[in-house]
Amino acid sequence: MILTGKPINFASFLLCACMFASGACGIILEYIQASLASMILGNSFEQWAMVIGLMLFWMGFGSLIQSRISKSFLIYAFIGVETGLALAGGFSPTLTYLAYSYTAHYILVLYFFVSFIGIMIGLEIPVIIRINNDFSRELSTNLGSILSADYIGSLIGSMLYVFVLLRFTSITEAAFLTAGANFSLAVVTFFYFSKKNLIKKGLVLPVIMVLTFSSICFGYLNNKQWNIKLEQPLYDDPVIFSKTTQYQHITLTHDKPLDEVRLFLNGNLQFCSTDEQRYHEPMVHPVMNLAPQRERVLILGGGDGCALREVLKYKDVREILLVDLDPEMTDLAATHPVLTKINQDAFKDARVVTLKGNGISPGIRKRVYTEANRRTTPSEPGATLKLADVRVMNVDADKFLGDVLGFFDIILVDLPDPSSPELTKLYATEFYKKIRLRLSQHGFMVVQATSPYLARESYLCIGRTIESAGLSILPFHENVPSFGDWGWFMAFHPNLKKEKIQERIKHLAMDVPTRFITPESFRSELVFGKGELETTDKRINSLLDPVLLSIYNHESWLLE
Repeated sequence: MILTGKPINFASFLLCACMFASGACGIILEYIQASLASMILGNSFEQWAMVIGLMLFWMGFGSLIQSRISKSFLIYAFIGVETGLALAGGFSPTLTYLAYSYTAHYILVLYFFVSFIGIMIGLEIPVIIRINNDFSRELSTNLGSILSADYIGSLIGSMLYVFVLLRFTSITEAAFLTAGANFSLAVVTFFYFSKKNLIKKGLVLPVIMVLTFSSICFGYLNNKQWNIKLEQPLYDDPVIFSKTTQYQHITLTHDKPLDEVRLFLNGNLQFCSTDEQRYHEPMVHPVMNLAPQRERVLILGGGDGCALREVLKYKDVREILLVDLDPEMTDLAATHPVLTKINQDAFKDARVVTLKGNGISPGIRKRVYTEANRRTTPSEPGATLKLADVRVMNVDADKFLGDVLGFFDIILVDLPDPSSPELTKLYATEFYKKIRLRLSQHGFMVVQATSPYLARESYLCIGRTIESAGLSILPFHENVPSFGDWGWFMAFHPNLKKEKIQERIKHLAMDVPTRFITPESFRSELVFGKGELETTDKRINSLLDPVLLSIYNHESWLLE
């Protein structure tokens, strides 16, 4: 049926509005699938490319099969497409996570939803164009209005995903919200064309729509509970905290009989409370006692507060800057009772000020003094012992190094493993060159560098890359039961001479209490077995050639 007059214009406007909203929802659903693949399978470069490429392929397939839809069935097809997108898009993260928790074939489930959503999106545009053909005078006008609405909607959807959904919702919440918006298109279309008598009366379609609406509402209201239940099978111990932030997924588990706490970021173990001192003490105390001066300390990463806890043991430290991208990680470490017990309230100390923001600002700084266990300020008479001025800055470490002024006596780089492009850039030669410019001439840096046994080529690549930035290195390692053999690199300016550093290590003493490390145990950490530091690979990790990403994801952990 072809309408004339004002209804024609309104119908065309309605279809363009649907296409605009559909473009926004469609791009968000694509991003959700790509994000889901990255979180489950890792390596966001590869997964985003695979998901978007696969979706485009199936969109092409969807565009082909729409030609088999008869003209009289187009409106029903559009309602069906939007309903199918709403159900698949809304429940795909939950069902994929379910498969990930309980089966070994979760990849098939993931790519099934990627393919199905791609087909539905591919059907949308040509179906709307064909419907609008009856309400538009010329083909050029029809194509221009529908396609432009789709492309503009995609931009708006991208902005909503980046600036709203990623920041304020979990991936499952975002999926159900997008599904609800997508389904509203089917509802609006149904009511409008029903009033125009272009949809046959009956109960089947209304019942389907009511069931779909109920399913989406039920899913949205229960998705948080489902997330916790689905996540638990992935961990040996009970999950006591789980949250997806703007930057990562944080999980805490607690085995109460053993009083063992584990922190996971994106499913990767960051520390185990029963042996974390074997990780943090070797990273902190040797360089703190080797450095002739340790007044100014920079910690890059270390949002759990454990490295900060160790540095705070040194009363001659005057300033500590801890730079961690995720404010929710540092907030958790400062407030969750399980974590504050482990980090000994490092963030809650009276000396801590937290600065949040994308830029670097000196902020409001307040030095705190103490006398006889009583906190005082510099304005009070009798304040004699100055404690460290500690600042926590939630900003990208690379950006921080590019903007910060001054030099640091100690720089501790306690970042997650280079498992993604975002993290690999923090192991690049360009990053270490920025560190070199901020490291005092007598200063020391320590970098956590994965496992020299399970990820040997990754470990050695990190060492080569540090050297390429103009620093000398000393490799060392320790057995951390929850991790296995774990490695670090101590780095310093070449003018300090490696031989002199090794001589100082022979007479190393530690002047603060520790739970694990001793001068003797550290000296043993410098010893590697025959051939463990040898390789034929000479590649350097850089921003434009991030070889470490491939080495870490494809050539490491093969012995597990």
